[in-house]
Amino acid sequence: MKSLFRCPLCAAPLTREAHSALCPAGHCFDQAAAGYFDLLPVQQRHSKQPGDDKAMVAARNTFLEHGYYAPLRDALCGLAVSALPPETAEPVLLDSGCGEGYYTAGLFRAMEQAGRHPKAVGVDLSKFALRRAAKRLPQGEFAVASVYRLPLPDGSVDLLTNVFSPLAAEEFARVLRPGGAFLYVVPAPEHLWEMKQVLYEKPYENPVKREDYPGFTWVDKREVRYSVDLTDKADRMALFGMTPYAWKTPKAGIARLEALDRLTVQIGFDLHLYRKT
Repeated sequence: MKSLFRCPLCAAPLTREAHSALCPAGHCFDQAAAGYFDLLPVQQRHSKQPGDDKAMVAARNTFLEHGYYAPLRDALCGLAVSALPPETAEPVLLDSGCGEGYYTAGLFRAMEQAGRHPKAVGVDLSKFALRRAAKRLPQGEFAVASVYRLPLPDGSVDLLTNVFSPLAAEEFARVLRPGGAFLYVVPAPEHLWEMKQVLYEKPYENPVKREDYPGFTWVDKREVRYSVDLTDKADRMALFGMTPYAWKTPKAGIARLEALDRLTVQIGFDLHLYRKT
């Protein structure tokens, strides 16, 4: 069976066999027992375990499974379906920095409900995340890979999503078909503001500035704004553990968060739609 991925070493097409993927040059990539491929060459690795670690992935998965970011997922899916022309019956979806596949699976099912027959691929640096992604969406193809060197052919993708992940505009433009849609999700200025007030003496708003990227035309922006009441300590700490704050918060700030009985926090996202020119 032909894979949507291409060989990361020679860029030739990959053919999927029972538990591996093979290119005509003989480069072979084994499929992990969890269902994903490792397409990150050793020369592109900056550590032995690239990407989010097991604890951060577990925290994010717990928080997402409790539905706190479902409004974002639903807004993303709605915009994605409307961004593709009706004649695109079998869209190829790429979730860049897909994590645990929460949004990948949502997009896939939204396309199916809209009468499309999607094909989904997801890439991430974290094998811990991809184990969950491959289980969440068995119909998809997932791989350890860098967003700056995507193992996909030129012009092979109809819809590319990027949710809180590194932006590689030049590479995104390469893999998107002309007219393809790029959905970029960023945090709004006061996203998680109340949590920041607990963690830091001088909290700051998230910088928000719409950027123009070579090869793309900005089309639209959707705002998602709501609040959640976190009465469960495990959920509060899961939210903290899935953010970059977990890497840089003083112990005193963490102690203040742990001591809370509840936390009502603002949730805010901006969804930008770009079109490949």
